Amino acid sequence: MNRLPPLKSLQAFEAAGRHLSFTEAARELNVTPGAISQQIRQLEEFLEVKLFRRLNRAILLTDDGQLFLPQISGGFEQFSEAVGTLREKRSEGPLTITSAPSFVSKWLIPRLTNFKSRHPGIDVRIDTSDRLVDFRHEDIDVGIRFGDGVYPELDTVYLFSFDLIPVCAPELMRQGKGLRQISDLKNYTLLHSNYDELDPGFPDWAMWLKVVEADGIDSSHGIYFNQSDLLFQAALEGQGVALLANVMAEPEIRAGRLVQPFAARLPVKLNYHLVTSPAKARIAKVSAFREWILAESAYLREGSDQAGGG
Repeated sequence: MNRLPPLKSLQAFEAAGRHLSFTEAARELNVTPGAISQQIRQLEEFLEVKLFRRLNRAILLTDDGQLFLPQISGGFEQFSEAVGTLREKRSEGPLTITSAPSFVSKWLIPRLTNFKSRHPGIDVRIDTSDRLVDFRHEDIDVGIRFGDGVYPELDTVYLFSFDLIPVCAPELMRQGKGLRQISDLKNYTLLHSNYDELDPGFPDWAMWLKVVEADGIDSSHGIYFNQSDLLFQAALEGQGVALLANVMAEPEIRAGRLVQPFAARLPVKLNYHLVTSPAKARIAKVSAFREWILAESAYLREGSDQAGGG
């Protein structure tokens, strides 16, 4: 095979030739105009021809450049078609979802039967993790992430927000002098999450106690957990009183496994989002999952809209 010029120089030439602008080509390829100019100069040296006429405030293709551009553009189109063919083949495999353990166990798993009944031909694989995913190179199709919704270069869909509510096991209410007034919390262990590492402003016991104007309760003592599913489990097992997401806790409250001793709640400014790459968003199994989870979580967005959130 004859030696070929660097792919980056061909990309720079194709983009600059299409736009007739180094600046627009740089914006498309997320580099500087200087980098585009350098790549094209290297390509011209490699080919030993001039591809552009450089004017004061514009560029024009030379005769050689006009001959070269459609061939290079056609080559990139063939590359795109080849990648698309492979993606279509990958779409036949299982749908791989990544999310935090708490969301998977408390919200997603109880609803997966519904998804499978609607899409029996789509197998599902779950990856429980909070780590950042490179959708371009990893075998992950879609993620459900808790954050501010700013995920550069990803296709992002808002799912829902939630409030934190105080909960504990029913038997804990009957221990000692009982948990009838907020001041009684001083006799109980407070269960904490370490979400302040993710967001320093994340609501915590100190904020909740301030909202209810409670005095004489040390909000810093208790047990701390770095994963919310562990915090949830500790509350279920009667280890103390926790602030949990109402979305996850309310099914347990209805089942009688948790109780909410006080009505006051704290809104959380971070939300759940569905994320994937723009390329994977077009795959049929990802589109099916996106449509399903949006329908499944619609009641939470409606509740948020009625409350003035979202």
